Amino acid sequence: MPAAHVSDDLSDDAARAAQLLLEHRASIDRLDAILVYTLGERFKHTQNVGRLKAEHDLPPSDPSREEQQIARLEDLAKEADLDPEFAKKFLNFIIQEVIRHHKAHQE
Repeated sequence: MPAAHVSDDLSDDAARAAQLLLEHRASIDRLDAILVYTLGERFKHTQNVGRLKAEHDLPPSDPSREEQQIARLEDLAKEADLDPEFAKKFLNFIIQEVIRHHKAHQE
């Protein structure tokens, strides 16, 4: 194969890879936006829960519910081919933030 032909093939491969990279990054950007808006919506609901708990003198944390949610998310993670340990850490982080908000409502 002539050297020019090999060079053209490499250029075509690089161009295809660059295009695929752009497409993947555009998808990642869309998914990041979905995550942010979804978390915003979730926290609107948890803020309402925090206000209700404060109004009715309920504890800011519900360990039983938290355990159920973690187990549920681990199952969903497995179904989604996502590392369940990562999903558990992620939900634990969110739960701690929610509890912090709930405690703030009670002050």
